[in-house]
Amino acid sequence: MSRPEAGPAKYTIPRDGIQERRLDRYDFVALVIDGKRFADDAMVIALGVTLGGEKVVLGFVQTGTENAVACAGFLRGLVERGLRVEEGLLVVVDGSKGLSRAVREVLGAQAVVQRCIWHKRENVVSYLPKAQQDVWRAKLQRAWRLPTYEAAWAELRRLHQELKRVNEDAARSLAEGLEETLTLHRLGVAEALGGSLGTTNCLESILSQVEQRVRRVSRWTRSDQKRRWLAAVLLDTEPRLRRVRGYRALRQLRAALRRATRQESDRRPA
Repeated sequence: MSRPEAGPAKYTIPRDGIQERRLDRYDFVALVIDGKRFADDAMVIALGVTLGGEKVVLGFVQTGTENAVACAGFLRGLVERGLRVEEGLLVVVDGSKGLSRAVREVLGAQAVVQRCIWHKRENVVSYLPKAQQDVWRAKLQRAWRLPTYEAAWAELRRLHQELKRVNEDAARSLAEGLEETLTLHRLGVAEALGGSLGTTNCLESILSQVEQRVRRVSRWTRSDQKRRWLAAVLLDTEPRLRRVRGYRALRQLRAALRRATRQESDRRPA
């Protein structure tokens, strides 16, 4: 049985740890949040994307589920450490209602939520017989790949009506939060950034590295063991992360976020 107490020596956590380092030195345009299971816990991890396309691990919170209370506290901690949102921030989430609620509660009108298309697609097809799943994956993916908001919305609404005749629960799953899957389309940057920020995949690739490093651990006995191993692997992985695909369009995203958040603020009562 592997023992998680010590961990590999090369994963020593630096004094400026992942949970403490200041964030006000970075100019973030996007935030990607997703979770990984550690035994009975969910470790919810945040990854920042700078205006230049660099990926920075911001930290994590240990929680049983991606609930609103724990995630709100986590986001408040990021703001206290200097996370700047005044120019707008795209927040990519897996579809957890608790997480989306926490984003709205803490970051308010400055945050624009993009629901992960991959998670939404897989949730929809999970209601269907296996023989139909690949067909519907392809249909949904083609719709989300359409470059404009109007075209994608029209095709997804058509597929929703078609899906109602096949499986009403699958259709209901597609309709729930559908507008948030089209945020990049609405901002006019889906063609350039849909492949990198339309899903949580840029964080999923990091989580796969975490899985490779910790899969030999067969028993976790203390919270600090999980946190130490996760922090160490994240810090070891971070320097090798590549810039997001389509990073040259991030300035276009910034401009679109400024417009969108200004409009949202104007609509809210004083």
